[in-house]
Amino acid sequence: MEDEAILALYWQRDEEALAATAAKYGGYCGSIARQILGDPGDAEECVNDTWLHAWNAIPPHRPPRLSLFLGKITRELAINRWNAGRAQKRGGGEYALALEELREVVSARRGQPEEGVEAELLGRAISDFLRTQPPQAASIFVRRYYHLCPIRQIAAEFAISESKTKSILFRMRKKLHTYLEGEELL
Repeated sequence: MEDEAILALYWQRDEEALAATAAKYGGYCGSIARQILGDPGDAEECVNDTWLHAWNAIPPHRPPRLSLFLGKITRELAINRWNAGRAQKRGGGEYALALEELREVVSARRGQPEEGVEAELLGRAISDFLRTQPPQAASIFVRRYYHLCPIRQIAAEFAISESKTKSILFRMRKKLHTYLEGEELL
């Protein structure tokens, strides 16, 4: 079913919208949740929560790209669940590994009032930086640090070795660090 038809079902408050969404985007959202959480059961609950959030958000919101809208909801829910699990001495998945890799590049300043503004500026700066990089390197960076894909999966998708993937990511982190220093964001 096309996205416009699915959105029309949401606007009509037809519960078939949930089934159509799950059929079309269940695998996509499940992949996002599993990569962050590492636990299939938690990932499944997260995806079910995504459908509930979508039901509550549409209407009044009418997303221009349903896949991105659902992916963002899933990602936020999975990260929140991961953080809650970590607080209870649980955790795992690619989220922890990606955070560890980026720790050297970006040091978050927590608890300060300007945190939201700084996060927005940092996000824009990273986007600007990625636009200046070779397309393959930028795509690999996004797959790792936004989509939280494992190194092995990224290497397979780009038909390169895992060591080359790690090397590209290492160089990208170093370049990003230098760029952010130049922008006075570090």
